[in-house]
Amino acid sequence: MLRWRPMAAIVLRYLYLLRGSPARIMPLFAWVGIDIVLWGFISRYLNSVAAGFNFIPALLGAVLLWDFLIRIMQGVTMAFFEDVWSRNFLNIFATPLSISEYLGGLVAVSVLTGAVGLLAMLALATAIFGLSFFAYGLALVQFLLALFLFGIALGIFAAGVVLRLGPAAEWFIWPMPALISPFAGVFYPLSTLPKWMRLVSRLLPPSYVFEGLRRIVSGGAASAAVLTGAASLAGLYLLLACWFFTRIYRYAVRTGLIARYSAESLS
Repeated sequence: MLRWRPMAAIVLRYLYLLRGSPARIMPLFAWVGIDIVLWGFISRYLNSVAAGFNFIPALLGAVLLWDFLIRIMQGVTMAFFEDVWSRNFLNIFATPLSISEYLGGLVAVSVLTGAVGLLAMLALATAIFGLSFFAYGLALVQFLLALFLFGIALGIFAAGVVLRLGPAAEWFIWPMPALISPFAGVFYPLSTLPKWMRLVSRLLPPSYVFEGLRRIVSGGAASAAVLTGAASLAGLYLLLACWFFTRIYRYAVRTGLIARYSAESLS
């Protein structure tokens, strides 16, 4: 049975870190603001040279949803990395904290930071570029749910990779969203991809989200069944990611890797 107090303690520790360091607060707003402004003006320019199609809900909406997924993933990984960088990992698990409670705390931090980033993006996109999210209807809830579950799954998987390979392996983690985005079809229909890439896309929940987004922008309707399937697939990946992290953690404890965890440790 999960206890909420240990998970709340992990969130509280992260809040203390934010309070004590403005450098940790700025990334919650800065990068999402840059993305929204940049792509907002690109969309406005495309509207001026290609009459008859509104690029703002298509491109800017896609950027907002993709940034939301990235923030959710990084909410998990950054909270984990804070323990790695401060060499606090051993101290945490010297307490009566279960691995599920630790992961629950990381997810809670991700919810907090992801919500802050999403609100900042919504405010900028609406105030400056007039992006109306009511145009997406109830499908927006399914979009966010599928991306949230997949982002959490990516974050937990990434944390497991770093736990197994060492802190230097964090450089494998930052490019993960960029590597996935061509297959997810964030900015273009999946029909433009070669067949082998489309086969990979079918395994990625975000691909169904962005196809649904384009269908709505084009005047159609996103399939609720397809989006439910995407959220279910993301939920399956989340379970697999939790299983993966748990296996890696038990391996690290059994082999003593967790005791010699350091910035120089890669194996």
